[in-house]
This record gives sequence, C-alpha cells and structure tokens, in this order.
Amino acid sequence: MEVRDMGFEKISEEINASELLKSYQLSGKDLELKNKRDEELRQIILGEDQRFLAIIGPCSAHDEEAVLEYAHRLSKIQKEIVNEVFIIPRIYTNKPRTNGDGYKGLLHQPSAQGKSNLLQGIQAVRKIHHRVITETGLTTADEMLYPENLEYVKDLLSYIAIGARSVEDQQHRFVASGIDQPVGMKNPTSGQLNVMFNSIYAAQQQQEFIYNNQEVMTSSNPYAHVVLRGGLDANGKNIPNYHYEDLVTVHQMYQESELKNPFIVVDTNHDNSGKKHLEQVRIVKDVLSSREWNQDLKPFVRGFMIESFLENGRQEVDGDVFGKSITDPCLGWKETEKLLYSLAKNK
Repeated sequence: MEVRDMGFEKISEEINASELLKSYQLSGKDLELKNKRDEELRQIILGEDQRFLAIIGPCSAHDEEAVLEYAHRLSKIQKEIVNEVFIIPRIYTNKPRTNGDGYKGLLHQPSAQGKSNLLQGIQAVRKIHHRVITETGLTTADEMLYPENLEYVKDLLSYIAIGARSVEDQQHRFVASGIDQPVGMKNPTSGQLNVMFNSIYAAQQQQEFIYNNQEVMTSSNPYAHVVLRGGLDANGKNIPNYHYEDLVTVHQMYQESELKNPFIVVDTNHDNSGKKHLEQVRIVKDVLSSREWNQDLKPFVRGFMIESFLENGRQEVDGDVFGKSITDPCLGWKETEKLLYSLAKNK
C-alpha cells in the first residue's frame, strides 16, 4: 500500500521581507501626512478628539481602479466634513471564507477572475494602499486575517480590524497587542460579548510568544476596542447588537472592566443588517438616536464601520459593473454621500 506524503510543498522562494518593504514605501510629505492622521486617530480613540470615526468602503478591494475612484470621492467629502467626521477607507485585501471557497481577496488573487498568486498579491496589496494614501490623502484600514502576513503591509495601515472568525484566536490577540495601530475587535459570529472583551483585554496586555521565527515581547495596545457586528443564533437567525439596550450593555461592560480607552464602533452590515445593505442607513440613524436619548453613550459610541462602493448591491465574480462589490452587497455612492453628510450634521 502506497503511503502518501502529507505536508507542505514549497512553491516559491522564501520571501525577503526587508526587500519587499522597499516597494511602495512612504516618504516625505506622504509619510508626514500618514503620521499626522495616525495621531489624529489615536486622539479619537483616546477621547481627546470627539469626532465620529467612519471606517467605510467596499467589502473587498477587488478592483484597484474602482477603489481609487471611490477613495477620491471620499477624499472630497472628507475635506468638507473634516471637523465632524474622520474618514478611513476600508481597503480590505483579505477575505475570510467560512468553508474555504470563494474569492479570498486581492492578496490571493491580484485579478479577481485570475488564479491564486500570493507573491504578486502581496505587491498588489502594498500598491493599492500606497496609491490611496499618496493620491487621495486618506490613510487606510485593512483586516488582519493572516497575522504572519501583517509585517508585509502594516507600515501602510492606520487601522486594523480583527474579524468575527479570528477574534477568538490567541495568535490574533497576541499580535494585536504588539502593533501601533488602533485595532477594532469584533464580537464572534456567536454574538458573545465576553469573548470580544477577553480579546480586547489580551490585546491591551504585554504578551510573549513566538512570532516570525523568534521569541518576542509586545508593548501592549491601549487602542484595542469594541466592534459590534451582530451574531447568529443556533438556527442561523440574525441577532443584531446595535440597538439601544445593546449599547448600554456594552458601555456597562466597559465600565466594569479595567480596559483602557473605551470606544465603540458599530458595524452596520453583516449580522446587524442581515447583509441587507440599504439597512445600514437606518442602523446609523438608530445608533445616533440612542446617543441622543442617553447622553452617557455619546463619548464612547462614535464609530461606524460601513460597507459601501460606487454601485448598490453585489455582482458575481465574473461581473463587469465598475465599482460593484463581488462579495457582500454594499451601499451605492449616492446613499453613501448622503449618509456621511447626515452623520456630520449630527455631530
């Protein structure tokens, strides 16, 4: 009987991280701009700056030119509402797949309809973040799906998200404790808030572990914070957690904890909307109403994570509509523009 040799087959040369990071580096005024915006974002999380935070953009950044067009439009709005809302474009280049099937993001597929090529994908990821920063003046957010890959892009990021499927993973929690950027940690798909709070606690502590082939000790990340994205019950039914009672509960859990810099972001899509993209507008209004009803929430409930693109809805991977999502359905531009201006008026 033939015994199959199971394991890992090397299909590329070892990546030289120092050489890779020389591509699409920030320098001069672009680096100054990023450092300035990074500090502004930290002040928002600290509560010294009471502006709203809007982490907004397509579910997946599958088309570089469409993403750039979208980011340019965001940049124009940012200039008009800069005193009320701090905008960070979602440039999400890794997509978690529950069963491993489907489009996995720009990192895996530099061309959405092409084959997987992660070496080209890493360059494509650096390029798109670099272009958004240098061409629009906005700094970006991405999701940390693969912690070991963070070294290849973190110099270009202002905000990092830990997704619902990753937030229970110890490596994600520990890596989050060693990075400089604010980290939004979502509740898991079960909706359990204590899991999310345990993750934030771990990220706000010093940790020791093996990372990129060496033992490291992290500094801790005081900017790790809550992202509410809803959950699913045992029957797969959506359980939103953006309602007034949910916000009060999370605020109380923060007050009873020893966590630093309590800050609450509401993810308006996913299990909060049931992926009904137009519901995101109503959810933002609902959260704003809750803040007005209970003034104690105002200093803490100041973030929104919104999925939007140039066109409403979604299309299949082989679709050819410019600026339309190929993963979760997104708000179109007209709705997005109106929502951001409305958010600014409510500041």
